[in-house]
Amino acid sequence: MRNITSHTFHIPVMGLGYTIDSPIKVGKYGITSVVSIIEDHLVEQMREVICEQENLPYEHITNKDADRRAKRVTAYLNVLNEVLNRQIEKINQEDFETDIDINLYFQYLPETSVAKKLYLEMLDCRGEKRQLLQKALRHHILPGSIDINIMTKLDKTNYDDDGNPLPVEYCDAMAALRGFAKSNLASSIVFSAGLNPRLFGYCETFSDFYPNRDGKIKKTIILKVSDYRSAIIQGKYLAKKGLWVSEFRIESGINCGGHLFVSNGSPMGPVVEEFKNKRHELYQELYAECSNALKSQDRYPFSQMPKMKISVQGGIGTAPENSFLLNYYNVDSTGWGSPFLLVPEATNVDDETLQKLIHAKKEDYYISHASPLGIPFSNFHHSSSEQQRKERINKNKPGSPCYKKFLSSDTEFTERPICTASREYQNNKIKQLKESIVDATRLAYEIEKIVEKDCLCEGLGTSALLKNHTKLSHNSKAVTICPGPNLAYFKSTYSLKEMIDHIYGRSPLHLQTNRPNVFVNELQLYADYLKDEIEEDQFAIKPKKAGHFEAFKNNLLEGINYYEKTFTEEVISLYNFNDNILEDLKRLRTEITLIDTKPVIASEMAIAH
Repeated sequence: MRNITSHTFHIPVMGLGYTIDSPIKVGKYGITSVVSIIEDHLVEQMREVICEQENLPYEHITNKDADRRAKRVTAYLNVLNEVLNRQIEKINQEDFETDIDINLYFQYLPETSVAKKLYLEMLDCRGEKRQLLQKALRHHILPGSIDINIMTKLDKTNYDDDGNPLPVEYCDAMAALRGFAKSNLASSIVFSAGLNPRLFGYCETFSDFYPNRDGKIKKTIILKVSDYRSAIIQGKYLAKKGLWVSEFRIESGINCGGHLFVSNGSPMGPVVEEFKNKRHELYQELYAECSNALKSQDRYPFSQMPKMKISVQGGIGTAPENSFLLNYYNVDSTGWGSPFLLVPEATNVDDETLQKLIHAKKEDYYISHASPLGIPFSNFHHSSSEQQRKERINKNKPGSPCYKKFLSSDTEFTERPICTASREYQNNKIKQLKESIVDATRLAYEIEKIVEKDCLCEGLGTSALLKNHTKLSHNSKAVTICPGPNLAYFKSTYSLKEMIDHIYGRSPLHLQTNRPNVFVNELQLYADYLKDEIEEDQFAIKPKKAGHFEAFKNNLLEGINYYEKTFTEEVISLYNFNDNILEDLKRLRTEITLIDTKPVIASEMAIAH
C-alpha cells in the first residue's frame, strides 16, 4: 500500500491560462497543480498581475530582450514559488485555536493521510499533549508542487527581427524548458504528446535533472502517456541518458480535455491493469538503465532507490471511481481536471463562460478538428471563440489573425511556416480547393474541414486575462475552452472545500443522475468516435487501411470483456458502483458489435479531386 502523507489527487494543466496561477490558489493546502508555460506573453502578463497583487517588484521583460521566452518563464515561476512559500510560512505561524487556513490545510486532507489522523487526534486532546501534537503537525505543512507542462509538439523554429532563424535552443519548447531549468523551483516537468528527441536530449544540459551530491533530484520528469508501450519507449530513451522518470501519468485517450490522443481505442482500465502488472518490471529495467548511464557519465548516483509513481486522469467524477483507481490499481494519484473549471477559487474561468458551462448539456461538448496541430480537440459549442469563428465565416472572412504563431507548422503556401487556423492559410487553401474540386458536396466537406481550425494561442489564455481584469491580448475577448465531456454532469459552481470533499467521498456533490461510470462513458465516447471516423473515411483522399477500424473495434470489445470480468458483484458492492454498470456494458457490446468497419465503396463524388 501507498504511504499516504498528503493529497491523493492533483489538478492537471488546463489550456494555457485556466491553471496558470493555480499553484498560489491551492498550493498552500498541499495540493499539486500543473501550469502551462509555453505562451510566454501570457506568462509575462500574469507575472505583472501577481506582482501587483502581492506587492512584489516587477520589471518588464520586453520582446526585445535576448532570450525573452526563457527569461519570462524563469521570472514567472520564481514569483509563483516566492508567493507560495510566503503562504506556507504564514500558515505555519497561525494558531490552531483561532486561525482558519492552518485548520483547513489538515481538514482538506484525505482520511488515509498520516497528517490527517494526527490532526483528528489533536482535536480530541487538551493541555500539553494538544500542544505537542500541534507542534508535530507543523512539520507536515508542505506546499503542493508547482509542476509545469510542455506539450512536446509545440517546438517550432523562431526568427530574429530580420527574419533569420534563431538557433535551435530558441525553439518554443526548448526555451520553455530552459526557463523552468533556470528557475528556483524544486518540482516536476510534465512532458505530454509523445517523444521529442531534441527536447528530451536538451534536459541533459541542466544539472537539476540529475542527482546532486546528496543523490537527490531537484527537478524531476513526469511523462504523460496513453499506454504501456509509450511509457517503456520514452522511459528507456531518458534512462539511457541518466534521466529518471519520477512518474508516468496515464491519461484516457478520449475522455479528457484539450488535445486527444485517441490511438487505437484501448480503454483506460486494461491500460492501467498492464501498468499494475508490469510496474515492478518497468521500475527495475529503467533503474538499471539509468544507474548505468549515471555511472558511465561519472555523475552522482542515487542516494537511495528513487521513487516512480503511477497516476491516472481522464473523466473521473465520483469518489467511488477515485477510490477504485487508487486502491484496485494501486496508483499513487488521480488527476481531476475539468470539474475544477467550476471552482473559481482554483482556476481562471471568466463569468460569462462559467455560466455557459453550468447550463451546458451533454451534446454541447464534442470532439472537434479545431486544433491547427491536426490532433482531435475537446471543444465546447457555446464558447465565444466558436461563435466568433462562425461569424467570420458568415462574413466571408474565415480564419484568424495570427499574432503569436505558436502553432505555425504549414509550408504549403509559404516558405516560413504559418498556422492552418490563420486567415492567410485558409484563404489560400479555399482558393486551391475551389480550383481543383468540381463536386459541390465534396468541396463543401473539404472547406468545412479547413475553416473548423481555430486560433488556440489567443483563446486558451483569454479567460485568465478577463478574470484578472487585465489588458486583453490584441483586444480579443473570444474565449476558447476545452473541457472533457465529464463536465456535462456537474451543474453548478463549487467551493474548493466542496470539490475536495466530493473527491474524498466526505460529502458527494449532486451530479446529474444519468451519469455513466467513468469506464462506461469512455467506451461510449470511443464507440461514437469510431462511427464518426468510419463515416468520414469515405470522403478521405487517403482512406485508412482496411484493418484499422476492425482493430479499433476489437480493442473496444476486448475492453468490455475485461470490465465484465473485473466488475464482479463483490467489486461493485465494495466500491459502491451503480448496479447498472453490467447492463451498460452489455448494451455497449451489442452497439459496438453492430458497427460495420468494412471500407465504404467510394462514390464518384467522394473521389472527385
